Amino acid sequence: MFENKNKKTTSIEELGEFQLIEHLTKNFNLNNPSTLIGIGDDASVIDFKNSLSVVSTDLLIENIHFDLTYMPLKHLGYKAVVVNLSDIYSMNARPSQITVSLGISNRFSVEALEDFYEGVRLACLKYKIDLVGGDTTSSDKGLIISITAIGQLSKNKISRREGAIDNDLLVVSGDLGGAYSGLQILEREKAVFKVNPKNQPDLDAYSYSIGRQLKPEARKDVFELLDELKIVPKAMIDISDGLSSEVLHLCKSSRIGCNIFEDKIPIDPEVVKICDEFKINPLTAALNGGEDYELLMAISQSEYEKIKNHPYLTVIGHFTKNKSSAKLITSLNQEIEITAQGWNSISKSN
Repeated sequence: MFENKNKKTTSIEELGEFQLIEHLTKNFNLNNPSTLIGIGDDASVIDFKNSLSVVSTDLLIENIHFDLTYMPLKHLGYKAVVVNLSDIYSMNARPSQITVSLGISNRFSVEALEDFYEGVRLACLKYKIDLVGGDTTSSDKGLIISITAIGQLSKNKISRREGAIDNDLLVVSGDLGGAYSGLQILEREKAVFKVNPKNQPDLDAYSYSIGRQLKPEARKDVFELLDELKIVPKAMIDISDGLSSEVLHLCKSSRIGCNIFEDKIPIDPEVVKICDEFKINPLTAALNGGEDYELLMAISQSEYEKIKNHPYLTVIGHFTKNKSSAKLITSLNQEIEITAQGWNSISKSN
């Protein structure tokens, strides 16, 4: 969990910017025929021919979006890529290229950055994407990561945030609350470590939730499933800021309301166990936790038979005509107005 202080390290100044980039990216190969020119020129060249291009950028800042006390750099490199790919999949598009830019403080060695780029490389291999460029600069604020993801999209398969209509099904992939629950465990162990640095935590009982926080996956499998089932979501968004926030985004963009049913929201048993330990309502973790990177979508009622009882997809509610009403229907049949209490990246409290 913590860096070995006795390991020999190489200062970044020994290599310089261009040699550093060449060193860190020497093991990246091109996987896509659309990538004509990758790293090594003034700009990359991508040829999509008949498809549309999709571009998304995310910025991750140390101590705001990640904590290196418990986030291994290899995991961070992997996660930084995945969170961008999730945005591409949420448009019903296939990612194909990324660029990686870093702001680096002088406390990072070449070996530390090698670990980060190994995580990036593993993500590129798993999702079959190409690293085609980026930039590096110095930073006096710790580690700053900016990743841009580029993808390809068929004109007849675009899924935006708008497009849901009355009676469309509200469907979510996977389960929710895991990343938030894993974060609670990691923060607790960080506090214990500060008091007793010799303490070795046993985290086996929390492996699923910790994995959801440290090494999430983008739902490439769901993107491919929808294509296989010939389903084009009416609207879609990834769950990065919490279910409540994303539901409201879909409703606002589509100018429509919705009803979500509490007992339909998928939550893993380990998440329930962790929430019990911390005296948190599991529903709170699912609604407001964020960083699950599942896909939330509007699907026509006519497609229900295709997704009924599918292990990857759960119908959690439906859209309604009342555009000013997004409600949670509890297990006691009470109606509660949904409010956005998920992650706010520019909140003063972060």
